[in-house]
Amino acid sequence: MRIILFGAPGVGKGTQAKILSSKLNVPHISTGDILRRSVKDQTELGKRAQVIMNRGDLVPDDIMIGIIKERLDKPDSREGFILDGFPRTEIQAVALDKLFEELGIKDFKVINIDADENEIVKRLNNRRACNSCGKIFTLEQIKGLNKCPNCNAKNSFYLRDDDKEEVIRNRMEVFKASTMPVLNYYNSKCDVITINGIGNIEDVNDSIISTLKK
Repeated sequence: MRIILFGAPGVGKGTQAKILSSKLNVPHISTGDILRRSVKDQTELGKRAQVIMNRGDLVPDDIMIGIIKERLDKPDSREGFILDGFPRTEIQAVALDKLFEELGIKDFKVINIDADENEIVKRLNNRRACNSCGKIFTLEQIKGLNKCPNCNAKNSFYLRDDDKEEVIRNRMEVFKASTMPVLNYYNSKCDVITINGIGNIEDVNDSIISTLKK
């Protein structure tokens, strides 16, 4: 199963991608995770991307396309994958089509997880990250805790710059301007599956799986 997963920042596509990856036994390829790892490790790519990500803007196409090409060429992606966070522009979508041709990929599904913008802002602004291990939690998950449940670092929780409301609003505008046209691009080529992202995680996932089976 090859899936391109869409959704605005904070809609829950990363969570759903991880669950689908486990159920379908295919790798979850998250450009966001790759970029954040590069930022944490302060690689050349990470330093370039950090300034852009902190503004809530998109990382340039040439960087993203190179990352995806390298990842899809790995053996574990040959039987299927879940692309999370790519493509985000029409240029990336066209480049991905060409890459699929090179790799002989013809069958894939496009899933769009939809949610109200104010709900998305609330979700993202309600997250905190550990500055030691990088894991993200909701305020409810860490209520009353003074150390990270993942790595035990003390007093390590913080609000990431790209989870602040003003940055979230900018990310939403960037999403509308740059990524929504990508959905229109795929709508002209195939049937895009739209899933309501409001609700508990299990219900949303059940909806995705049942729709894929159809």
